[in-house]
Amino acid sequence: MVAFVKSVTFDSADPMRLAAFWAAALGSDVDADSTPRRAWVEPAGWGGPTLWFQPVPEPKTAKNRQHFDLRAVGPVADEVARLEALGASVIGRDGDVVVMADPEGNEFCVES
Repeated sequence: MVAFVKSVTFDSADPMRLAAFWAAALGSDVDADSTPRRAWVEPAGWGGPTLWFQPVPEPKTAKNRQHFDLRAVGPVADEVARLEALGASVIGRDGDVVVMADPEGNEFCVES
């Protein structure tokens, strides 16, 4: 028997705010039972692990050792602009890959 990824957990200064960002980014919703102490986002269409957000007192201080790679459905520039409007920021580019940060500084990439 093998294990599967049930959830990916984010430490966060503001779990509800970060959950709202990722829900909008991934086309889902923040679960109705979420609170400032524990928030989660189920994947749209049940296509992956649940994202959990929990409060921690300390800020993020270093580069992520793990990150999401998002595939843009349309032009990468359009997806980057949409994510910026949601609160993300561009922090670099590596060829056709755009490196971004969510509202709390967690890095992720957008590619075609």
